[in-house]
Amino acid sequence: MSKEFSRKTKEDKPVIAICYDFDKTLSPDDMQAQGYIQSVGYDVESFWKESNGLAEDNGMDQNLAYMFTMMKAAHGKLVFNKEALMNYGSKVQLFPGVDTWFQRIREYGKKKGVIIEHYIISSGLREMIEGTTVANEFKKIYASSFFYDNECVAVWPAQVVNYTNKTQFLFRIEKGALDVNDPAVNDYFKPEEIRVPFRNMIYIGDSDTDIPCMKLVNSNSGHSIGVFNPYTKDKRKVYKMMEDQRIKYFAPADYTQNSQLDQLVKTIIDKTAFNEKLTSLHYSNKREQENHNKRLENPENKKKEKLILDLENSPSFARTHTIISMLSKYKKWSESEKQQLKEIAERNKQVSYIKDDEDIAAFYTSLDN
Repeated sequence: MSKEFSRKTKEDKPVIAICYDFDKTLSPDDMQAQGYIQSVGYDVESFWKESNGLAEDNGMDQNLAYMFTMMKAAHGKLVFNKEALMNYGSKVQLFPGVDTWFQRIREYGKKKGVIIEHYIISSGLREMIEGTTVANEFKKIYASSFFYDNECVAVWPAQVVNYTNKTQFLFRIEKGALDVNDPAVNDYFKPEEIRVPFRNMIYIGDSDTDIPCMKLVNSNSGHSIGVFNPYTKDKRKVYKMMEDQRIKYFAPADYTQNSQLDQLVKTIIDKTAFNEKLTSLHYSNKREQENHNKRLENPENKKKEKLILDLENSPSFARTHTIISMLSKYKKWSESEKQQLKEIAERNKQVSYIKDDEDIAAFYTSLDN
């Protein structure tokens, strides 16, 4: 039996999705380097050297390589289970203001009439992110994770997120198909039915691994922001991403109230709130036009509308008589059509000046019968 997936549908209010990388975006360093690597007897440099060497020597994905190296290094030193990983996650440091950022931004969005949702799209470990103090702030955490046996010990990768497949999660957020196995991510949605259009996405990241997501968001009128460490103030990466047109903005990874990043994101929310009002009006007009076209699918209605427009633009008395002759063949008129015809008789002098002519008068009298 196929699984029934819980899907998010379009809300009454616009939704803005803010998507974050984790390591060096919300946290100053790789999560594994903030306690785990040291606890299994490695220094940080040698751990990554071994992990990256494993990937290079075996044509292996670098994220799968670090996950394997973590499991291998834990052997005989600790029970490599979800509880342990979450415990290490609880020790991960966060940049200034991160602990209050998510709620503050949601409240700001609420005041502006939009729904703010926060998402993680990271090559780091979901289990460690779930152990942080801010884990419950996210609508969904997309990150690499392990499969656990009956004793809750990690035995195999369940999900691996690398820089190229990160983009799939943006499409999931766009369509509300948030479950990683939901095939609806490939379904077609009318533009007006999209839950979170790319123009309403903000992607915040720090490095090359974020470039595919940044490029996708940028090219679809969204907003990509490069952040740099506020302590070191090293901007080389964000300068390069700006030069390569991967990001629209950059700011220190300082999430405190009234920081540069705080003001930037709020400005984007302001712009989006106004833009969505115009977009909503556009779709409302479009629906009205489409409903009008459906009525014209009836050939008689289509011919009648053409004749009414011709009468409105009649350039001469002779042309008016000809059009009235053709209109007189139709006996059923909607109230809207009657109103249009009567207004034309008042506005167009090529009709109003001869409204007492026998054929003209007879036609307009028939409209009231």
